[in-house]
Amino acid sequence: MVTAPSPISAAFRQALSEAWAGGAGALLPVGFFAGAAILVPFGIGSQPDQLSAIGGGILWVALALSSLVTMERIFQSDLEDGALDLWLQADAPLAAIAAAKTFAHWLAAGLPLVLITPLLGLMLQLPPDQLLPAAGAYGVGGIAFFMWGGVGAALTASVRRGGLLIALIALPLYVPTAIFGAMTLEAGAARMPPEALLLAATSLFACGIAPFAMAAALRLAAD
Repeated sequence: MVTAPSPISAAFRQALSEAWAGGAGALLPVGFFAGAAILVPFGIGSQPDQLSAIGGGILWVALALSSLVTMERIFQSDLEDGALDLWLQADAPLAAIAAAKTFAHWLAAGLPLVLITPLLGLMLQLPPDQLLPAAGAYGVGGIAFFMWGGVGAALTASVRRGGLLIALIALPLYVPTAIFGAMTLEAGAARMPPEALLLAATSLFACGIAPFAMAAALRLAAD
C-alpha cells in the first residue's frame, strides 16, 4: 500500500522544483553574488592589502543581498494556486511547512553561494587559510539570511512585485548575522573563535523564531 507523502516532505519537494522551474534557479543569485564581489576592485582599487582588509565584509554584504534575489517566489505561488489553503488544513504545523520550503530554497539557491565563496575570497585577497572557514561561516549565516528573508516573503505573499518590500523587512534582521560573520573572519584562523559561536547562535535563533513568524504571516495572507 502506497502512503501519501507528508505535507512537510511534499512542500519540501515542491519548493525544490519551484526554485528551478520559476526561473534560473541558482544561476541568478550566484551571478548576483559573483558580480557584486567582482565589481568591488573596480571601485576601490586592486591593492592586495586594501582588498584583504575589506574582502570579508564585502562578501558578507554581497551574500546578504544575493540571498534576497529569489525570495519573492517562495510563498506567492502557494497563495495564488490555493496550495496555502491546503497547508492550513493539513495535520502538519504550518511553521514546519514554511521552514521546510525555506530550507529547500536555501539548498537550491543558497548552498551554491557557499560553494563559490572560496573562489571569490581568493579574488578579494583573503588569506588562503581563511577561505574554507569563510565558506563554513557563510553556510551558517546564510541559513539565517534565508530564514529572515522567508519572513519578509511571507509578509508580502499577497503583494505583487514585493521584492523591494522584502528587502526593507529582511535587511534589518540580517544585521546581527552580518556583524558576527565579519567578526568571525577578523578573528583569523582560530579553530572555534567566540564570534563563530555568536554567529551560530544568530542562525539558531532565526531557525527557532522565523518559522512561527512565517506561519503567522501566511495565515494573515490567507484570510
